Amino acid sequence: MTEHAISAEDRSAFARDGAVCIRGLFSPAEIEMAARGIERNLAAPSERAKVASAADDPGFFFQDFCNWQRIPEYRDLIFESGAASAAAQLMDASVVRLHHDHLLVKEPRTRQRTPWHQDQPYYNIDGQMSASMWLPIDPVPRESSLEFVAGSHRGPWLMPRSFLDNQARWFPEGALTELPNIEADRRAFPIITWSLEPGDAIFFHMLALHGAPGVAGGHRRRVLSVRFVGDDIRHSPRRWKTSPYFAGLEDELPPGAELNHPLFPIVWSKAPARAPEAA
Repeated sequence: MTEHAISAEDRSAFARDGAVCIRGLFSPAEIEMAARGIERNLAAPSERAKVASAADDPGFFFQDFCNWQRIPEYRDLIFESGAASAAAQLMDASVVRLHHDHLLVKEPRTRQRTPWHQDQPYYNIDGQMSASMWLPIDPVPRESSLEFVAGSHRGPWLMPRSFLDNQARWFPEGALTELPNIEADRRAFPIITWSLEPGDAIFFHMLALHGAPGVAGGHRRRVLSVRFVGDDIRHSPRRWKTSPYFAGLEDELPPGAELNHPLFPIVWSKAPARAPEAA
């Protein structure tokens, strides 16, 4: 794997704000590899794939999850690039595991926002050490980029809801604090964002409150997101279907256990990790 040194300034920004932009993390060859993997994914979606835009949207918002075992370009990027090393430094972790990969593609003229949300309440894990990477392979102007409420990663957990119909499918109604209406008064929140070029990546904590606009005109926004977790993350089975869902995992990994399972390989540690063979 490639080691990539993260500056003290970027580490401080991640700890303070819950999100940071790392410029030039990936080479042009790595971006080309990610693009090939994304196109392979779009041509043959998995059973987890879903459309996250309405039927009358002039564009198209496509998502897919957990494809690293069948798409070699994803696997090579995750195991051989500097991404896991960067995540380790930002989390101050001694061991980094892959939780899952997540493809997000907004085709030109997509109106659908990615609603404001935290990621961790949708997942099957507890703990503090997390770093999600958001890697666009197309230029992303500020008006189409991922946005964050700085400092929101310190909590509390906020109610996760389905993106299109706003349903509480994960936690029971009233179980968690509702999200504030950020769009009603954006100036009341410390919102941060960045324009991005291919090779740049955003890293953010899984509790960082974030969202994204649609894309205008002929702009296409293809993003590969990779979710990394550190030393203190533990399995937390839910009574509902998490997103993504790992069928049968609760029978193999008890509550409170480390994610010591082939689905969550070690991708960085003080001893080099080796990529597993494709399934």
